[in-house]
Amino acid sequence: MRHFISLNQLTNDEVYTCLETAEAYRNRTKRCNQNHFVANLFFEPSTRTKMSFTVAEKRLGMNVLDFQSATSSMTKGETLYDTAKTFEAIGADLLVIRHQSDDWFKELKEKITIPIINAGAGKAEHPTQCMLDLLTIYQEYGTIENLKVVIVGDIKHSRVAKSNAEALKRLGAEVFFSAAPTFKDDSLEFPYLSMDEAVEICDVLMLLRIQHERHENQTETTNYLEEYGLTKQREKRMKKESIILHPAPVNRGVEIDSGLVECKRSRIFKQMENGVYVRMAIITQLLQGWGKSNEYALEKC
Repeated sequence: MRHFISLNQLTNDEVYTCLETAEAYRNRTKRCNQNHFVANLFFEPSTRTKMSFTVAEKRLGMNVLDFQSATSSMTKGETLYDTAKTFEAIGADLLVIRHQSDDWFKELKEKITIPIINAGAGKAEHPTQCMLDLLTIYQEYGTIENLKVVIVGDIKHSRVAKSNAEALKRLGAEVFFSAAPTFKDDSLEFPYLSMDEAVEICDVLMLLRIQHERHENQTETTNYLEEYGLTKQREKRMKKESIILHPAPVNRGVEIDSGLVECKRSRIFKQMENGVYVRMAIITQLLQGWGKSNEYALEKC
């Protein structure tokens, strides 16, 4: 694997290998000693993804190069490509990039000679989030096959929905969407359910944030929770073993009742924890693929 850009580049076996590696890291406490340099190039706001990568990198013993787009040469007109080439030139071994463009990686993947991880591409993909969601589901059920997963919310503007829907379908899940009319994406060929139907059939209810920053016009959200969100009344109608996921940040009281964010069936903070282990797994597999990491040292860490 040259870069980690999309789950579409992985076979099902490779996806499961990554999940198994993440699980192995979850059960380890010793720090690896790799002494590599990594640059986290985030051009959109991020808490969970950026900090999760930072923790993963530091647990692997990596040196994290500081980058703040607001104080970088990007403010002087430098391109993403030249920024990436700069970090490559000064000795970075890995780039983690989040950018508002849907296809930012196209100009980089054939020209940059160090591995790149996609930490979010506009409205198109979020493959590391998808991997941590898959891990959370797999931990719960021991399988992905034949599970009914309903992805709920701002489908049209969500890279999480796009990455997850395709990956879950490929791994054998039955995938549905549920959304307000203005949040639907008819280019994605998955059936839509009402929220009342969704809560009754799902094994996994994956809620999405309304992404106001990606809307041309601010969407009215008055009564959104009652009409399209997860209320306490709807949660009571879910199957006993069903779980709730959310990539966060959570709009409490909008897509989900605030009292359900940490309820018994919620795995929202478990997802965040799993994000560290998944990103450790992705980083080490990439470095191994490039011959930048000693496999024996990884086994011992």
